[in-house]
Amino acid sequence: MNLSCEQVPYSRLAEEFGTPLYVYSQSALTEAFKGYTDAFAALEPLVCYAVKANGNLSIIKHFASLGSGFDIVSGGELARVLAAGGDAGKTIFSGVGKSEAEIEFALNAGVKCFNMESIPEIDRIQAVAARLGKTAPVSLRVNPDVDAKTHPYISTGLKANKFGIAYADAFQAYQYAAQQPNLNIVGIDCHIGSQLTDLSPLIEACERILLLVDRLAEAGIMPEHLDLGGGVGIVYDNENVPDLNAYARAVQKLIGTRRLKLVLEPGRSLVGNAGTLLTRVEFVKQGEEKNFVITDAAMNDLMRPALYGAFHRIEAVEPTGTEPFTADIVGPVCETGDFIGKDRRIACEAGSLLAVHSAGAYAASMASNYNARNRAAEVMVSGTQSRLIRQRETWEQQMANETACL
Repeated sequence: MNLSCEQVPYSRLAEEFGTPLYVYSQSALTEAFKGYTDAFAALEPLVCYAVKANGNLSIIKHFASLGSGFDIVSGGELARVLAAGGDAGKTIFSGVGKSEAEIEFALNAGVKCFNMESIPEIDRIQAVAARLGKTAPVSLRVNPDVDAKTHPYISTGLKANKFGIAYADAFQAYQYAAQQPNLNIVGIDCHIGSQLTDLSPLIEACERILLLVDRLAEAGIMPEHLDLGGGVGIVYDNENVPDLNAYARAVQKLIGTRRLKLVLEPGRSLVGNAGTLLTRVEFVKQGEEKNFVITDAAMNDLMRPALYGAFHRIEAVEPTGTEPFTADIVGPVCETGDFIGKDRRIACEAGSLLAVHSAGAYAASMASNYNARNRAAEVMVSGTQSRLIRQRETWEQQMANETACL
């Protein structure tokens, strides 16, 4: 069986656009977004797509057309949202190290809220807002010290993590923020990790945050919205991922009669399984202890396996007639850690086209020019139509901002 994206064969896309190539299904993006809005319909959530997962302008524009808000962590991501027609007034600015220039840019653009993550950041946003004669809408990202039960590199809600304000310190931090004349407290936020495959940490975090909401209310501090972040996992291999309907029912029950608007910040779960990385086999190399399938995609195209041993399902796009064998699937980058998959059973040969699945999130957005490699092209597919949404980079573009001087 030949593999395809919607109604367009992968082989045709590779022939037209070359490889490595990121391919996205527009209908899969739509269905994933609809999954959140349908599940949480009773709470009328503002779903803010986490741009860090994949910042391609066409993907941002598509989500904006569906009514999405956006979660950003840099001025560059805000610039992308605005360039793609996203609404700054539906954009949440997260991140632990916002610069003065980024804060000024976001204030002038009119973002919905800054998620503040430290006392020094409270002071910085207050100072910038005062200088501009503006009032900054803010919330605090509270670290609920809940174990997300995920990989340590993508866990964000424990005491040892750099993110957020410690739960034990959050009440006093809110009181401090409330005293600042140019800050307007509009929300409360948490985000405990990424690729969560169990509902219980999400529910525990929500419970702890709502206890804090009630304590703040007694002190006269009334957040308007509850931001539960993102982190819902997807299927890479055979994971059992959280049921959004069950999650929504649990959150609705916990919120109860509190007058809180709900904000969600999904990223991976909106784009991860909508994307595939296509790569061509350059060589099949028989080693003394291992076999290697060497592809034209590398760790600079898909960093996740090298970064934290992430698994992506890999298969040949078309039957080859060869017998399956076990091999490491690796790229041409000069690093031992340059692999896409280890110890995989695959039937392929030189020239075969491989599909690396679930590559819509943290693939193109983490790509680099390591080994002076050009970043890959990106294509969006809708039904029988495909369109290039990012041209393949050239060597000249790589070097455009550099000068050879003595």
